[in-house]
Amino acid sequence: MYSRGPVIVMELPETLNHAEGQKFVGELQPLLEVHRPRVVLDCSQIQHMDSAGIETLLYCMQEAMKRDGDLKLAAVSPASATIMELMRVDRLFEVFETADEAARSFQAVAMPDGFEGLPWYSSGFGLADLKIAS
Repeated sequence: MYSRGPVIVMELPETLNHAEGQKFVGELQPLLEVHRPRVVLDCSQIQHMDSAGIETLLYCMQEAMKRDGDLKLAAVSPASATIMELMRVDRLFEVFETADEAARSFQAVAMPDGFEGLPWYSSGFGLADLKIAS
């Protein structure tokens, strides 16, 4: 595990099954319990992944999203990508070639402080302006 700014990068084990998944979640859980966790899971070492491994990935994503965070995958092997596709979860994850690319993607969409409170619409145009235009 290492961090790149506010982003935590964790390397998944060679085998991602039920037992290894539980062990991994035990290590990752405290990092997921912060506000807006930003996590990259480096899949480069995975040699074998089964359905329990997929459930582990889904659980980690669910925990991050509960706290308004996000989880991204990096360096997914073709074999792991095939398993994810067969289980129809491949579209749920944002996947990057490298962990550094995934970590940088968080900064690319970061909003400035104080921006969260602003409405998502422009206050420059009201309903009266729309009536005049039509």
